[in-house]
Amino acid sequence: MPEQLHEPGGAVAATGVGGAMDLAASEGASSGRQSPAASGGRVPDRPSGTGAPPPDPSAATTGRPRSLWSDAWRDLRRNPVFLVSALVILFLVFVSLWPSAIAPGSPLACDLARAQEGPRPGAPFGYDGQGCNVYTRTVHGARTSVTVGVLATLGVAVLGSVLGGLAGFFGGAWDAVLSRVTDIFFAIPVVLGGLVLLSVVTSNTVWPVIGFMVLLGWPQISRIARGSVITVQQNDYVQAARALGASHARILLRHIAPNAVAPVIVVATIALGTYIALEATLSYLGVGLKPPTVSWGIDISAASPYIRNAPHALLWPSGALAITVLAFIMLGDAVRDALDPKLR
Repeated sequence: MPEQLHEPGGAVAATGVGGAMDLAASEGASSGRQSPAASGGRVPDRPSGTGAPPPDPSAATTGRPRSLWSDAWRDLRRNPVFLVSALVILFLVFVSLWPSAIAPGSPLACDLARAQEGPRPGAPFGYDGQGCNVYTRTVHGARTSVTVGVLATLGVAVLGSVLGGLAGFFGGAWDAVLSRVTDIFFAIPVVLGGLVLLSVVTSNTVWPVIGFMVLLGWPQISRIARGSVITVQQNDYVQAARALGASHARILLRHIAPNAVAPVIVVATIALGTYIALEATLSYLGVGLKPPTVSWGIDISAASPYIRNAPHALLWPSGALAITVLAFIMLGDAVRDALDPKLR
């Protein structure tokens, strides 16, 4: 006969087969009672800090869990800094693609009889020392500056990400050699390197300037990518992929790259404005872009001797350059705040 244990209050808890049947019967009897909610009563409040957190409304509507990118996009849409900088950059892109839409006429059409004249109808920014329309040249100069900045940033991001990602993934001798090479490039002053390398170039195209920026700019992105890959490949899902026999290419492209690219995007966005400013600096010094190419740096250099007699010729291209660089830096800061989990 199974042993019975007497509990306080007169309840009997039996062990063995009979006890299991008695417990099942008691549970069935208790389940027949109505809960307070079913009987119209008030359900006691759950103590704070206990139980599961409330469901996310966005996840309930989409049916999918939220990711880092969806959270970042949600934060960016609510950030006024991002909205303002994005509008400015969209306007610059429009001006770069279709400059004649807002500034008809050729930027190379100059009239010495109007040299250093102030604003007037048809020339709201006045004329420079050569009698060129400052408004037309400022608008058309956006295409060159934005083109150089975007192409240089893409080249730096691709080359630096590939080299740094491979060094962080494989390590060993490859990582050691790349680290020493990046140290050598970091020791080269950018402006001095441009003066030395670009002074022997006679081409009037933008490609020598872009190539120089990629040559000296990839080490920064390489270090960022290397550190990000080293951090990501220590996660459990990467170790699980290795344990399941996934190839190196699959691990890099499917598991590491999507989770390690965020710091590279942030640094590249901020660097884009820096490359636009670097192009203007090199053109101002006479080793970057050369006439007849229309560039803000060339116009600033040409207007510098007439700063007292015609300050408007220097003010407008300098202001356009400053606004462009500031817009990309603000965009990079907003993207960094949205993609950095530590700032949430």
